[in-house]
Amino acid sequence: MVFGECMRKPLIAVVGHGLHAKNEHLRVAEEVGREVAKRNGIVVCGGHNFGIMNSVAKGVHTENGITIGIVPEDNLSRTSKFIDIPIVTGMGLARNQIVALSCDAMIVIGGGVGSLTEVAYAYQYSKPIIVIKNLGSLLEQYIGKYMDKKKNVKIIGAYNAKKAVELAFKMIKK
Repeated sequence: MVFGECMRKPLIAVVGHGLHAKNEHLRVAEEVGREVAKRNGIVVCGGHNFGIMNSVAKGVHTENGITIGIVPEDNLSRTSKFIDIPIVTGMGLARNQIVALSCDAMIVIGGGVGSLTEVAYAYQYSKPIIVIKNLGSLLEQYIGKYMDKKKNVKIIGAYNAKKAVELAFKMIKK
């Protein structure tokens, strides 16, 4: 190891539907969490006790992994019991930038405008972005494309949780 470099586990942000998550979204999120933990990664998410955030954290815990929740409130009242490290911001949705900046790659499971903001930040900072297909995400229209003329990163599509996580780890190593 070169002086100044640190060895750390990959940080995978998982974003998507919150209150409007369907059972399929929750199932996929739990599987993503398990797969990230199996590969010794850490999940970063919004930290809430509902939707994708809660389910991905639950999946991580089934494999004894680690979760970080970037909580928008100024307290822990809506934080998932599966979040190991809650970071209370009091910033509301401005916390989405922290989620994007903190990760090495981002996986999207469904999601609407809130998820779009997280993805936009990840795109601005050239983070790899993987969207799981056929889950009704607003972001699916960008699969195989760039979000703008800057061409920071091409949005990648995956058909399932395992492939999404595999792609995230592969893209981090590049």
